[in-house]
Amino acid sequence: MSLSISRLVGTTLAGLALAFAADAQNISIATGGTGGVYYPMGGGVAAVLSKHVPGMQATAEVTGGSVDNLKLVGSGKPYVGFTMTDAAQDAFRGEDKFKGNKVALKTLMILYPNRMHVVSVEGRGVAKMSDLKGKRVSTGSPGSATEVMAFRLIEAAGLDKDADMKRERLGVAESVNAIKDGKIDAFFWVGGLPTASVTDLANTPNTKLKMIDHADAVAAMNKKYGNLYIQDVIPKDTYKGMDADNHQATVMNILVAHESMDDKTAYNIVKTIFDRKDDIVAVHKEALNFKLESQKASASPIPFHPGALKYFAEKGVKVN
Repeated sequence: MSLSISRLVGTTLAGLALAFAADAQNISIATGGTGGVYYPMGGGVAAVLSKHVPGMQATAEVTGGSVDNLKLVGSGKPYVGFTMTDAAQDAFRGEDKFKGNKVALKTLMILYPNRMHVVSVEGRGVAKMSDLKGKRVSTGSPGSATEVMAFRLIEAAGLDKDADMKRERLGVAESVNAIKDGKIDAFFWVGGLPTASVTDLANTPNTKLKMIDHADAVAAMNKKYGNLYIQDVIPKDTYKGMDADNHQATVMNILVAHESMDDKTAYNIVKTIFDRKDDIVAVHKEALNFKLESQKASASPIPFHPGALKYFAEKGVKVN
């Protein structure tokens, strides 16, 4: 091979390598703690994106939860994040934990309903919200929307999060371990059904789960923060030991990206999640709630991404 041809081949191969590198995409999926639903579900989403979107390599990351995820999306790095709508609204508006730091968000899709669990066990003297007064209570990890919603629920129930309880800031897995060890009396957790850590607590020998009703606080929460919450039910067959349905507050989960994400990437992510939904259901059954008919502007305080809207329009779904 002549020197000129060798150089030509080398230049061509280098050009192809650069083109491939330009097409390759590394996406991080910001999820939550290992004891919740976000993390395993995020792993399922990462697997289908990596397998079925050409050039994309997606990885699920353990995080503190919604608040951390929104900050990661706002960092400008290639993140998509699981989040509850209340925390997302704060980030979008630059309020509460995001005061002075608005995040330019777009909704990719509505995911599934997140149920507030207020959990205790028999023998701790907690049967209703007012019984939390004077108790040792975990309100969720610092980077989570569980903490955001827990504070709002405590306030709506007429309690003071600082004066009325000894408060810990633990994730769901750590909360379960703490209640087993007698270090706390109750904990707050917002998650899908079933949440593995709560199932673990319910199945612990000589332990009877107590799920605390609080749906009557929803009206006060919505009056102050907007119509983000609904009165809902955790059915009594969800966790072992429940004597009755648990009447509680629910908030929606959404998948978000930075508004700078290009339309093609957003389209491919949403299309692949819906096309490969069965694969994600096999990881966690809450993915059964990924529904085209749930994709409504009224379900998220964050505008939808144009790439997502393109996919929904192809499916005959009117989002706005």
